[in-house]
Amino acid sequence: MTIQLCVFLWARPGAVEALTAYEDKVLALLSQHDGRLVERARTADGAAPDAPAEVQLIEFRSQAGYDGFLADPRRTAMSAERDAAIARTDLFPVTLT
Repeated sequence: MTIQLCVFLWARPGAVEALTAYEDKVLALLSQHDGRLVERARTADGAAPDAPAEVQLIEFRSQAGYDGFLADPRRTAMSAERDAAIARTDLFPVTLT
């Protein structure tokens, strides 16, 4: 069963670059868990102040791949970096068409 997700990420004040750097590192792990980044977009200048800093579409070939990604010790070791950069994450299962 394919897992498809839409992820919205909000940066802490002044931490947009830190959010981007963290996501660069963690997204690089996707392929090792049968996952792939379908699309990644950053909020344009002039967007609503409450808009997320970044939106991602991610796909995993299986629940096991997704679970493995979440439990990856390289990812979990970066939790302090994540907490310093990311204020909020909303994640939704989606169907990509």
